[in-house]
Amino acid sequence: MNKSIQIAMLAALSLCSGIVDAGETKVIAMTPKQQQALGITTLAVNASSELTSNRLPGEITVPVGQERVVSAAQSGLIDALFVAAGQSVKKGQALAHISSPELVALQRDYLQALTQKRLAKNTLDRDAELYKDGIIAERRYLTTQSGHEELASLLSQRRQALRLAGMGDAAIARLENRGEYSSGLTISAPIEGQVLEQMVTVGQRIDPAVPMLRIGRLTPLWLEIHAPVEALGTVAKGMLVRIPKYQAEGRIIAVIRSVNKNDQTMHVRAEITSNADKLSPGQFVEAEVAAEGVAGKQFTVPKNAVVRSGADSYVFVQVDNGYTPKKVTVVSEQADKVVISDSLSGREKVAITGTVAIKAAWIGTGAE
Repeated sequence: MNKSIQIAMLAALSLCSGIVDAGETKVIAMTPKQQQALGITTLAVNASSELTSNRLPGEITVPVGQERVVSAAQSGLIDALFVAAGQSVKKGQALAHISSPELVALQRDYLQALTQKRLAKNTLDRDAELYKDGIIAERRYLTTQSGHEELASLLSQRRQALRLAGMGDAAIARLENRGEYSSGLTISAPIEGQVLEQMVTVGQRIDPAVPMLRIGRLTPLWLEIHAPVEALGTVAKGMLVRIPKYQAEGRIIAVIRSVNKNDQTMHVRAEITSNADKLSPGQFVEAEVAAEGVAGKQFTVPKNAVVRSGADSYVFVQVDNGYTPKKVTVVSEQADKVVISDSLSGREKVAITGTVAIKAAWIGTGAE
């Protein structure tokens, strides 16, 4: 036995008046002077309206649907970058400019298709009049009509190719009306958010679909929690989640029923809506899961107030002439506090220091 505990037991046995039976409750009798000599202090229990888990590790991520990777649809040379990592951008804001010879070829093909379609339209209008007057056969008219429809479809296809290459409707209209070619593309932001990553530099040549920038909207954020598999039956959607260090809060939105075979943890996802601006994607944090409005009574006490005897846990409740051991159930345990569940009224005071001496007196006089 530890020497300090032995000394505490001897001191307690020499100072205490013994155990008094009060019905079925055993009282460890102590006078105020004895309590002072043993360094015993008390604190009122605090009612807890929620059940809080131990601190659990988690990672902050950007929710699905709030992140975009920006790339160019055409190969070319990056001749200008207008934003960098960490900057906030608006939807439609210019991000970069690319010089692309391939774009010139697409515009040329579009103008050729446009000219062919206009000629086909004139031919169709002429043959429609001739067919109406009975000058040409129906077969010739239908052939001309089919050719016009094919060229209209080709023109639509090449217009779509320009749009996919990054040309806007205004630039396409200038090409149609004035034959004004564009030798470059301006890449615009698809969403409002923050530039999370810059993956290219000015002067770099890129191919189609090569990632250039990553943009994310950072409110709200997701917290990916790694919880012990034992929590599978107690964690549910809608439960409150706190990140105490940053005063951030949110709710569980998914409990993924798949266990990591390496560390036997389950995956819980929470959406952080309060103080999300204090967090960053990729950050590792510690979080608590709280069940609000739990049935029964729970009380918060300092960790030192709970003592062990065998497999059971006890607190020492102060009474008029000393202390009485009260068996409790430990519901949740943190670094400095414990949530206990028992039939306490919430008005009791429990010993928070000197519990070793009280336990020594209790055990030394024949208790459990």
